[in-house]
Amino acid sequence: MIWSTIVTADELAARLDECVVVDCRHDLTDPDAGPAAYSVGHLPGAFFLHQDFDLAGPKTGRNGRHPLPGREALRRLLESIGCSDGRQLVAYDDSGGAYAVRLWWLARWLGHPEAAVLDGGIQAWRKAGYPVSREPAVPRPGALSLREPLVGEVDTEAVLAAMGRGDRLLLDARTPERFRGEVEPVDPVAGHIPGAVNRPLQRNLRPDGRFKPAEVLREEYLALLAGRAPAAVIHHCGSGVTACHNLLAMEMAGLAGSLLYPGSWSEWCADPARPVARGDAG
Repeated sequence: MIWSTIVTADELAARLDECVVVDCRHDLTDPDAGPAAYSVGHLPGAFFLHQDFDLAGPKTGRNGRHPLPGREALRRLLESIGCSDGRQLVAYDDSGGAYAVRLWWLARWLGHPEAAVLDGGIQAWRKAGYPVSREPAVPRPGALSLREPLVGEVDTEAVLAAMGRGDRLLLDARTPERFRGEVEPVDPVAGHIPGAVNRPLQRNLRPDGRFKPAEVLREEYLALLAGRAPAAVIHHCGSGVTACHNLLAMEMAGLAGSLLYPGSWSEWCADPARPVARGDAG
């Protein structure tokens, strides 16, 4: 069986030894928080990959805070921790999947369909009574191929072209206060891309941090689509990480084919010539 969206704690526990598990815990304002949490306790056999250093490429100051890594560099990295064609990859965090989704998307970008997010994260694992470990992970030999991407991306020019077009939907996964431009904790400019609609990733979740049922997500996203095809959606956030949460939710809902703008707001606002909107309206 292939898990291609989410996996429950019980399902993962039953097949833990067969999977490559990756701890993706992260704090946007404290780059040491994820490694520190991993050292205190992680899923048995889990590796740690850092959002800033492992799952992002070199920054130029104009390509966003988490530019995509090179596909070959990412392939080598995942292969080094045991990822292979046909082997299940599972990512988790402690933030409702907000950071684990980046690895899920990246794996699919490499053409690896066997990638999933642990529903409810390490909290769900602990709540189910499963143990954590402080032992470092030992990789198995990996053999991972580069294949045709299973996900699509767009650049800033495509976003500019989509602005003001009723047949496209720019979906922003950030919190409402960041979208409105009331606060901006990490980027130099507050606000959002004109015409964007705010769908905070937290709306994909139940109160316990697990994803809502697929049928509920489908109803909610169909309302947002308003007759548009899923491929009309361009997901973005602050830096192309948490936007993947909305993309995953749409996949769960059977609405595959939406697109990611990896540079997101941090790339958009790096050029003062690009327009900025504030408030609730796009």
